[in-house]
Amino acid sequence: MYVSLTPELEQFIQSQVESGKYSSSEEVILAAIKQLEVRENIYKGRFEELQRLIMIGVEASERGEVIDGETLFHQLQQKLQERREQAS
Repeated sequence: MYVSLTPELEQFIQSQVESGKYSSSEEVILAAIKQLEVRENIYKGRFEELQRLIMIGVEASERGEVIDGETLFHQLQQKLQERREQAS
């Protein structure tokens, strides 16, 4: 596999090696790829959690367990105000 990097990225990688954090350019790139993998796994987990929560909401809605938007926003504004008061 051939990868082309911008001069800025090449400089960044070289600066990481020169700092002593990594022993080679390859090590910097591998660390970056591992971080990308971790981030993708986190996003995947969040996406799956959101899907689960959406289904809970859909099922509640189908059962008629809903609240109108005006009431919801009023309740949220009250909670926000209470938190602001507690923080003061």
